[in-house]
Amino acid sequence: MSARLVAEASCTTSSSRAAIKPGSTPLLRPCTLRCKAFSGSSARVASPVAAAIPSRRVIRPLKAVETVDAPSAASTSAAPSAPPQAYPFTEIEAKWQAYWEANQTFRTPDQVDTSKPKYYVLDMFPYPSGAGLHVGHPEGYTATDILARFKRMTGHNVLHPMGWDAFGLPAEQYAIQTGTHPAVTTAKNVGRFRQQLKALGFSYDWGREISTTDPEYYRWTQWIFLKLYEKGLAYQAEVPVNWCPALGTVLANEEVIDGLSERGGHPVVRMPMKQWMLRITAYADRLLDDLDGLDWPDSIKDMQRNWIGRSEGAEVKFDLAAGPGSPLPAGSSIAVFTTRPDTLFGATYLVVAPEHPLVAQLATPEQAAAVTAYCEAAARKSDLERTELQKDKTGVNTGSFAVNPVTGERVPVWVADYVLGSYGSGAIMAVPGHDARDHEFAVRFGLPVKQVVAPAAGGEVKLPFTEPGVAVNSASAHLSIDGKATDAAKAAVIDWLQAQGKGAKQVNYKLRDWLFARQRYWGEPFPLVYPQGSDEAVPVPESSLPLTLPVTDQFKPSGTPESPLAAITDWVNTVDPRDGVTPARRETSTMPQWAGSCWYYLRYISPRCNEALVDREAEKYWMPVDLYVGGAEHAVLHLLYARFWHKVLYDLGVVSTAEPFGRLVSQGMILGEVEYSAFRDEASGAWAEEGAAGAVAVKLTEAEVDKRGDGYVLKADPGVKVSARAHKMSKSRGNVINPDDVVDQFGADSLRLYEMFMGPLRDTKVWSTRGVEGVHRFLARAWRLFEGGVSDEEPTKEQMRLLHQTIKKVSTETEEMRFNTGIAAMMEFVNGVTKSWGNRPRKALEPFILLLSPYAPHIAEELWARCGHTASLAYEPWPQVDESLLVVDTINLPVQVNGKTRGTVEVAAAASQDDALAAALANGNVAKHAGGKEIKKIIYVPGKILNLIVPGK
Repeated sequence: MSARLVAEASCTTSSSRAAIKPGSTPLLRPCTLRCKAFSGSSARVASPVAAAIPSRRVIRPLKAVETVDAPSAASTSAAPSAPPQAYPFTEIEAKWQAYWEANQTFRTPDQVDTSKPKYYVLDMFPYPSGAGLHVGHPEGYTATDILARFKRMTGHNVLHPMGWDAFGLPAEQYAIQTGTHPAVTTAKNVGRFRQQLKALGFSYDWGREISTTDPEYYRWTQWIFLKLYEKGLAYQAEVPVNWCPALGTVLANEEVIDGLSERGGHPVVRMPMKQWMLRITAYADRLLDDLDGLDWPDSIKDMQRNWIGRSEGAEVKFDLAAGPGSPLPAGSSIAVFTTRPDTLFGATYLVVAPEHPLVAQLATPEQAAAVTAYCEAAARKSDLERTELQKDKTGVNTGSFAVNPVTGERVPVWVADYVLGSYGSGAIMAVPGHDARDHEFAVRFGLPVKQVVAPAAGGEVKLPFTEPGVAVNSASAHLSIDGKATDAAKAAVIDWLQAQGKGAKQVNYKLRDWLFARQRYWGEPFPLVYPQGSDEAVPVPESSLPLTLPVTDQFKPSGTPESPLAAITDWVNTVDPRDGVTPARRETSTMPQWAGSCWYYLRYISPRCNEALVDREAEKYWMPVDLYVGGAEHAVLHLLYARFWHKVLYDLGVVSTAEPFGRLVSQGMILGEVEYSAFRDEASGAWAEEGAAGAVAVKLTEAEVDKRGDGYVLKADPGVKVSARAHKMSKSRGNVINPDDVVDQFGADSLRLYEMFMGPLRDTKVWSTRGVEGVHRFLARAWRLFEGGVSDEEPTKEQMRLLHQTIKKVSTETEEMRFNTGIAAMMEFVNGVTKSWGNRPRKALEPFILLLSPYAPHIAEELWARCGHTASLAYEPWPQVDESLLVVDTINLPVQVNGKTRGTVEVAAAASQDDALAAALANGNVAKHAGGKEIKKIIYVPGKILNLIVPGK
């Protein structure tokens, strides 16, 4: 395509999408504007769209968007004159969006013909932040919209809904700062998101729109919780939370940075608090086993398997020996889990977590102060800081000992924060000869390192040796496993432990039960009360659901670990629902944001059903979701939690499938535009190498750099290397692109098409405004194909062949979600028509509009109307390929004489060598160079080339 951005049409009027009101007269007539692209003259015809809409703003360069939590309304003032457009996309897009809304074109009826195939295509619904959409959001939404439109045209009933995961921390933080109720902020943000999504032409069934903050929605979230409670899957436990005394509130993990509150930088400590938990571990095996039948990326299934972390091994009991003066009771013991019971002979110390219940009793008087200080310091760290982020191992000797059950040796017991109280028993046996983490700790603190496994092949070994092998140095008066291979040694140790009552075979999981409570206002209230004098929760009757949040202007923390709801006494104080008399107190924690997103895909199926969370017959037809698209950042928790709830609902008979999402696709990230930097020495100002001491970055524009090999150099001084990098879009970098600006300048169809043309959907890609310009030019060329209208004359065989080649390619690539190559096929079609077709036969051009429509629906609808159709093309049958038209009868065969091309001749595709030679010699230029000369050799590759070797001059 041409590198120039050419305004192919000069439109004197334009529009704003907001100017057409829903419910207005459907706009079935084509836009008729003063456009060179269509009229070829400056004759002006009134347009029903243009007459009602002010001219649009002058085109301006795309800029990074400044985001705020609660956006202000956009200015509606118009520039003095409208810019030129390659085609009148502004009018077209406003017109067809109004038409679709007025006619509810994409409404899926509650009652559908169930004899037809179904296609439930779902986006991971967004959290409606005040920033609105950025250009990364529409990538996945466009992909699902293409599939939704495609499947409607292939005869499927399509369910393609949208809603809002609207409870969340940002709205509550904004409420604390400004006094604005979270419901007000959320409603404003939802309105902005909705407007932006509609402006992109997505074919959502807006009649099914839901929000997790709607009491009629979270009524059923509360109902599901009650069922979990009834099944014993919801319970209370003491777990550590992030308590900030200065702010007087419990903080979420994301609000804590390096042990300090994100707001104010105040110290945060970990303190135990009774919290609601969900027993997801009861479903661990099913969550693991059922992954095998899912059409999900292997990488995501592996992430879920690793998170669940099923491991087989043994639980081993170590008797404890109190150190001098330790208050440890006689007969105490600690159980540990190990996946390598064959290394028990190499256990040279034990480690307990700082929050282990025996820590204080294990500490001797000499060590007590150090142990206490260490545990207090550990309480200020998150689990991530203690395990993944902490480079240097820390710990304190308690002064007490454990007895190795197979050797009888006393080994020291240490407390260290790399062991978590929430995992297993909160204690480990340390085998530094065969575990890297234990080895690092042992080296740091001078603890013994013993080799008890050797490579099966023999030879030197460097510790820690973590691979399977053969047991060595593993014999005692009680047991010997020397010489046994790892698997046999494991079995022998487990058998001995079981026989001695000192352990047993055990399956363990990394997966922990789900902490399901937040000390926040803005979340689903728990439908539970505590009768006076009792700590036992009593569920409220299902008939009284939903239990709604109280309306209040008090969102600030209460100064205690309880949520702000605890201070609203009129709401908190109630009665026991069992007798209606006994005073009771409501649960004041709220559910986490995950709750509403665990089951929303079911509510879309029957969003107005009052009798159940989903209509049973509708669920049987629509489930499972056929395609679920979202970011890979949700690969573990959201998908795992949703699968867990779905399996519970399956066991209850509420749903008919064991899994919610049949096929999952994660779109790649869109990075900001490439940023160019060179480096100067801060002191001298001379150019310097990146990374050199004192080197500071100097930002450059693309015009200031040149490409050299695999890198870039400074155009003014090619000896200076330039760094070229694309970064994740963020407000702090100032590289966020607002899709509104792109739509303003190039149109929604151009944005949709570009995001699909950038590369494979699953890949990470780099944004380029030049790329948007390129696809915009393609749409302008497609527009111009129809400028003189279409004719009813019969197309040639070559024209139909090009069409059906395109139908086959676009159909296959769309079905397989290879959208970039599907677009490339349509570009080839437009190029072919532009270059070689002298006419515009309807039969060969109208099907192309249908192929284009899922990708660029606005322009396709307009072109369809210009071809004389009076209804939307949304449900037109998808073009079918005629394979017979793909068979090539004749070809243009290149002819060479002595290796130089002298002409081409048209021959039958299966022409013999003699026929090809005869045709070649009949060509004037070939005859000039080979005629009358002896042909010494003929090289003929059928369908490819003919080369004649003749004597030289």
